[in-house]
Amino acid sequence: MTELTKISERKKASDFPQELLDLLDSYVHGAIGRREFMDGAKKYAVGGVTAAALFEMLKPNYAWAIQVPENDSRIRAQTVTIPSAQGNGSISGYLVRPAGAGNNSLPAILVVHENRGLNPYVKDVARRLATAGYMALAPDGLTSVGGYPGDDEKGGQLFGTVDRAKMQVDMFAAATYLKNRPDSTGKLGSTGFCYGGGVTNQLAVRMGADLAAGVPYYGGAPAAADVAKIKAAMLVLHGEADTRLVAAWPEYQAALKSAGVTHDGQVYAKAQHGFHNDTTPRFDEAAAKDAWTRTVAWFDKYLKA
Repeated sequence: MTELTKISERKKASDFPQELLDLLDSYVHGAIGRREFMDGAKKYAVGGVTAAALFEMLKPNYAWAIQVPENDSRIRAQTVTIPSAQGNGSISGYLVRPAGAGNNSLPAILVVHENRGLNPYVKDVARRLATAGYMALAPDGLTSVGGYPGDDEKGGQLFGTVDRAKMQVDMFAAATYLKNRPDSTGKLGSTGFCYGGGVTNQLAVRMGADLAAGVPYYGGAPAAADVAKIKAAMLVLHGEADTRLVAAWPEYQAALKSAGVTHDGQVYAKAQHGFHNDTTPRFDEAAAKDAWTRTVAWFDKYLKA
């Protein structure tokens, strides 16, 4: 088997040592650079597979993520530009509605990307929600630096150059725009992944009763003192192997309970950070399927009722 063949095969997290996956997590979140990742990966480069090949195996493959094609007859998609005067001036977003909805008002869901920008996986998630009967908006936090560049590694580099506080304001502007659209029922939900999970938690704090439901996937928890501001029904999802973020869940859960916030949570056994992202080996099919079923049911309960 050639190295090229090994790279092209779809891998699972169990095909790699946990230490290598932890090293990848450090790289993805900016704690180390690519060179440091490569240096660290060398000890796991065995059987004729180089560190460079391991890096390629762990990169996203967006061909794997297309569950709802862009030209799917069930949806209608467009790009919108949303003013954000207190943020970066404006933010671009990918807006998707069910094709059969006509001019009818729909419950709306904000879909917030990871720390790479609005990549094809996140756009597909928005389309999946549209097929479930929602108007979904996926904003691109990289708008002020030219938008998602078509490559996650470059996207990550650009992400680090954007003022994080202003990007947070941009996301709030997108959420407010979506809630107030004339074709929205006014019932707003938010979901997001990694960075986007943290944004969903922060929007719940900032928006109070203006956010009806939130489903953060492996996102940073809000400060315990802020949890009482949350009025949205929160479904919090984590992977057990994502120890850094999982460690914060018990305190967050206790604060939600203390504040009387409607909530639920699930920590998936052995699942990695990014377990829902079906473009990388960290994807956990069983966990992702169950989490998505819970997500849609949660939104159905708190946005469609």
